Amino acid sequence: MGAVPPPLVPGLLSMSYVILKDACEGVADCVPVCPVDCIHPGDGNNAKGTNFYFIDEAVCISCGACLAACPIDGAIEPD
Repeated sequence: MGAVPPPLVPGLLSMSYVILKDACEGVADCVPVCPVDCIHPGDGNNAKGTNFYFIDEAVCISCGACLAACPIDGAIEPD
C-alpha cells in the first residue's frame, strides 16, 4: 500500500500530486477515492504496456486520497 501523505496545514499553499505514467499499472484504485474527480485515463499505454491514469493538476486539491489508495509504491508523487 502507498505511503500516507502528511496532513495539509491550513494557510499554506499545497502542490498537486502527479501520477508517473510509466510507474502506473492502470489499477485505478485512486479514481473512486478522489473527492474532486481529477484522475482520468491516459491515452494509449505506458512503457510497461499497461493503461495509465493522470491527475488534472488544475483540479487536484492535494488531499492525498489517491496516494493512500494506490497499491503501486512510487506511482504517485507530489508535483
